[in-house]
Amino acid sequence: MENKYSVAISCRSDLGYLEYDENTKMVNIVLANEEAKKRVDDFLHTDLTIQIPHETLHDFTTVTIKPLENVDSLELALTRLWETTAVHVDWSRPVDYVKNGIRSLKDL
Repeated sequence: MENKYSVAISCRSDLGYLEYDENTKMVNIVLANEEAKKRVDDFLHTDLTIQIPHETLHDFTTVTIKPLENVDSLELALTRLWETTAVHVDWSRPVDYVKNGIRSLKDL
């Protein structure tokens, strides 16, 4: 059974998406800006140490995650993507819209 997670991303005027296969723990990054694509790939293949909040604004635990370990870790890492890579996660943009637009451009 195919178990893929997709989300739209953008870098300046370039729209793209990333697709994560939870079964293989592999990510496919589709983005015209090759430099930005490499930054995202490097970011997702590097352990990430972050502070996780708990019951109050003063109650944090420092954890290290592997972004490609599972969908929850990936989503958490993506909340930090912009800070490191200048690539924006377009949470509200329908990813199928982006995928169809990229396919249409390839047909030209």
